[in-house]
Amino acid sequence: MLRVLQAYLDGETDDVTARRVRAHLDGCRDCGLEARTYREIKNALVRQEQPDARAVARLRGFGESLLDPAPGDQHDRTPGG
Repeated sequence: MLRVLQAYLDGETDDVTARRVRAHLDGCRDCGLEARTYREIKNALVRQEQPDARAVARLRGFGESLLDPAPGDQHDRTPGG
């Protein structure tokens, strides 16, 4: 999912994939937060500023949650999933 999300946010997906990702982001709080965090960090890098520490912490926490999901967590983080 992360590669698809990053490609979408970088404008590198086809129209069908972009629509599916947008629809998924509208309904998935976790992925919506991930997208906002990625945008914040990307914008800070473009401005050559330090990214917001909270955004970095959220991104780190999200990544860690993907590596070690909570027991019984069946939430699918893929677009359309």
